[in-house]
Amino acid sequence: MKNLSLFLFSVLISINGFSQNIQLKKFSSRELNNDRYLKIYVPPSYTDDETKLYPLAIVLDAEYLFDVYVGNSILFSTKEKAPEQIIVGINQNQYNERARDCSYSKENSLPTADSEAFYRFIRSELLDYLEENYRLSPFKTIIGNTLTANFINYFLIEENPGFNAFIAINPYYAQDMPLLLQQKIPSIKEENRYYYLSNGSYNPDNWKTAINNTNELLNTANNPKFKYKYEFFENSNAVASIGQTIPSALAYIFDLYSAISKEEFEKNIKDLSPADAIAYLENKYVEIDYLFGSNLKIRESDIFAIESIILDKENGDYLKDFGEMINKLYKESAIGDYYIGRYYETGGKFKQALNYYKSGYMKLPEGDPNADGYYENIERVLKKRDGTFKE
Repeated sequence: MKNLSLFLFSVLISINGFSQNIQLKKFSSRELNNDRYLKIYVPPSYTDDETKLYPLAIVLDAEYLFDVYVGNSILFSTKEKAPEQIIVGINQNQYNERARDCSYSKENSLPTADSEAFYRFIRSELLDYLEENYRLSPFKTIIGNTLTANFINYFLIEENPGFNAFIAINPYYAQDMPLLLQQKIPSIKEENRYYYLSNGSYNPDNWKTAINNTNELLNTANNPKFKYKYEFFENSNAVASIGQTIPSALAYIFDLYSAISKEEFEKNIKDLSPADAIAYLENKYVEIDYLFGSNLKIRESDIFAIESIILDKENGDYLKDFGEMINKLYKESAIGDYYIGRYYETGGKFKQALNYYKSGYMKLPEGDPNADGYYENIERVLKKRDGTFKE
């Protein structure tokens, strides 16, 4: 009982912590000719660095999707699996506004006059307001469930898609929407578009079939710029699937942001040359900075992820480049000096090798358990220089 009480207390503290960063805003819309209520979450770090940019997420059906998305966003950013985001939820369920907001014509599956106005409200008024008042990076996500999950597709099939990522939870697709999506995908050229689609055994048969058919169409898309993932939840229900979909979608959409995984290494890196492996790592972080506004240093774990390629290929010719990259990022670390020292040692330039090994040794803090092992590099090179070294 005591442990349960402590757990519940910690949960309440966590909820209270992020709720303090949520603003409720009344937004007067010309397009809708009425007021709409927004929930706006701004990460606590927003005031720490006035140059940092943040990805934006627009959450429809905010009354029940917003808190789930915010909670998962905080968890993912804390674990460095996704960047911090500014999250804006649109309330739609006080007077059943969602039915008007997201209605469509049964004749052509396109928005009605009411939903066209809601589309313009988001596309022009809301996004313009957010761009003017918050520091946003280029990356934008939109999330919907059932009827609102169909509506988000109008921002993808338009000429210039207004969002980079789309999370469609159990969408109630308009009849022609699957075909409209299929027709749109080949024209996606400039930037990657991410599309996450969920379905489950709990959906009515006709609904489930429409989603399955859409999945089959989207799976035939042969466009590397269209990043698509589909998940079917067998033992779940419509409510639980929301909590399953959002973290799974975040993991997929923000995979680039995460440290290099075994899967990423096997798929994209292991067969690269040393020069290309270094370039891949540098480009990964340039893209993270551009898309998400996160000016991260290359993680040490990612440096070690490509270490084997640098050591094993091309006779260590790129050890110096590798070491210089590390020294630029982690001046206080001995690792960069080690690799440069190894480069010179391999080439028989023992004087330069000694200089770098000694420089690295001096960076080790007093009492470092690796100090003796590191000093062996200096002793080995001294013996090589004096001709007394034995293999």
